[in-house]
Amino acid sequence: YEDDQYTHIHGSRRHHGTLMAEEAKKLAAYAAVDNHIQNNQVVGVGSGSTIVYAVDRLAERVRQEKLNIVCVPTSFQARQLILQHGLTLSDLDRHPELDVAIDGADEVDAALTLIKGGGGCLTQEKIVAGCAKHFIVIADYRKDSKALGQQWKKGVPVEVIPMAYVPVSRAIARRFGGEAVLRMAVSKAGPVVTDNSNFILDWKFEHAENWKEVNTAIKMIPGQYR
Repeated sequence: YEDDQYTHIHGSRRHHGTLMAEEAKKLAAYAAVDNHIQNNQVVGVGSGSTIVYAVDRLAERVRQEKLNIVCVPTSFQARQLILQHGLTLSDLDRHPELDVAIDGADEVDAALTLIKGGGGCLTQEKIVAGCAKHFIVIADYRKDSKALGQQWKKGVPVEVIPMAYVPVSRAIARRFGGEAVLRMAVSKAGPVVTDNSNFILDWKFEHAENWKEVNTAIKMIPGQYR
């Protein structure tokens, strides 16, 4: 799907299983890089497993085509990927305007509304995307839904200042229903801590909403960064 800002690129629907899903991610990532990145661009590099394939392809094209590309990361993971592949690393201080940003998504509905933040990098991803002239979303067939919540069952991630996580959680549940749960770490005791030293709430909503209004309303709650 494509409009003025967003391109949603699907992998093949013909195959299933883990290996085929990985191949779909790779094909979608390669297509995004091949179709939307050109010489002499500043590129925002997203986070997550799909972006690993995109950076692989970007580095391959830079070497083969002698491209002049500057990369701005959205997370520590993205920064490490850029450095490991020998690409030129920069930041928004030096390059506040990007030609294109490429990122993944956890779910995409029919209106191209995205759920992002499953990997915990949502705030920096949103900042970088907002600085880009074009935002390219890579999503294989497993991320495609007619309505949010059909595929992604973990809720809408909301990054919060630690001291505010209880008030923000209560405010979201009181206004929109459902439950906003503090995301707990797997290999450490306590909550997930983002690259910005914040916590993440996962809001498990009960039914479809007017997502534009919900997004604005949540943003107005003091203490959150969604």
